[in-house]
Amino acid sequence: MNPHPQGGQALVWGMLLAAVASLVLVRYFATAQMVAAKARQLHGLDAAAYSGALVQARALNMLALLNRTQVGHQVAMAHLVTLGTWAFLGGAESRQATIGNPPVYLIAMLFGAAHGSAYAAAMGAGGLESLAQTPGQLAAAHAAHDRLVHRVLGAVQHDIVDTLPQARHEAMMQVLGRHYPGEPSSLEMEHDDWPGAVRLHAGRRHLASFARDAAGHYGFLAPRNHTARNPWPVQARCPARRHELRRRGQTQLDDSGVWQSIDTQSFHALRSNRWIGCYFREYAMGWGWIPTAGQQRTDSPHVENPPDDFSAQDFWRWVREATDWDIFSGDANPLANSRAVAARPQWRSSGLPDYFDVAGEGSAPRLGFGVVLRREGPEGISITTRSAAETFFSRPHGRPDGYFERPNLFHPFWQARLRSGDFSSSPEAP
Repeated sequence: MNPHPQGGQALVWGMLLAAVASLVLVRYFATAQMVAAKARQLHGLDAAAYSGALVQARALNMLALLNRTQVGHQVAMAHLVTLGTWAFLGGAESRQATIGNPPVYLIAMLFGAAHGSAYAAAMGAGGLESLAQTPGQLAAAHAAHDRLVHRVLGAVQHDIVDTLPQARHEAMMQVLGRHYPGEPSSLEMEHDDWPGAVRLHAGRRHLASFARDAAGHYGFLAPRNHTARNPWPVQARCPARRHELRRRGQTQLDDSGVWQSIDTQSFHALRSNRWIGCYFREYAMGWGWIPTAGQQRTDSPHVENPPDDFSAQDFWRWVREATDWDIFSGDANPLANSRAVAARPQWRSSGLPDYFDVAGEGSAPRLGFGVVLRREGPEGISITTRSAAETFFSRPHGRPDGYFERPNLFHPFWQARLRSGDFSSSPEAP
């Protein structure tokens, strides 16, 4: 007979407690595995989302640099057009100085040795106009810039905008591939601000102000207007007037988005007669005008077909009959302008290119996106994580002028960051 009939009951409870403890331990281990897998997945997705935002920021900065490059090429084209008119001016002055119309000594006597030396030096500029003719080195360089602007840079900008979503996705998938080597990942875009974020703008309407502002930093492209006056009295009828040496020139970007440049120099001899009184008889010394479009016009006073000389008719009679020029108090070089128009070369330009800029008018647009990653976790449980990132515009330092600057695609100050608080992550049962 057993003296301890209740013996062994503690063992049963101990076994049950051990079973429960084992179950809790297993469940805790599984939960820890799930938490670790979820944390790993979230870290990988955050890295991928940031990489996608970084690709987006680099694309926007590249568009900004390309826009600045477009403006730089416009400034280069303005310089080439101006160099072309200077080449024509030099060639014309060489011919006029050589034949003495007007003579070098007269210019030196009336306006000083510096002007006389400059006019004499122009004799060595003969043939320079060939550089600006079509074909010619300056004309060819201008055409090369025009082709690059429209066929290369424009195409690159369109490719960046069109392929950005795919490039961004490939970058995120590459990061996930490094995070999960050899394991498939299902990445979905849950929200995307990119569609419609940038817009194509007409260059001739909006890019012109940027090109003019950039060109304004170069003195070579500034107006070239100078007048030298002889100090001696010439005519008793008009004692306050003097012989004048007028240098006129300007480089312009017109409303159609193409450049033109004109440069002239003329000696205006003060004359007088009993029919019209005192007037200026113009002797064209040098001229050059280069338009870059077939229908382009100059606003400088001129006629289309000026006479080669005035041996058969007085200058003032021809002006009164054939023109509306002011030869009494005007300050232009209309005869030199007319010769420049008659000798113009045939340069061609496609005008200002279209360009991309941000479409939003807000003060601080942020181009964000959200992504969802679904993977199979421990024990076949599907884990879904979400992350978000954005690209934003921020100057590293304030503007020197203190003005506020809205986000744009002319300054490469786009940066990337994760966006917090937009999405949550949670495991889902299969």
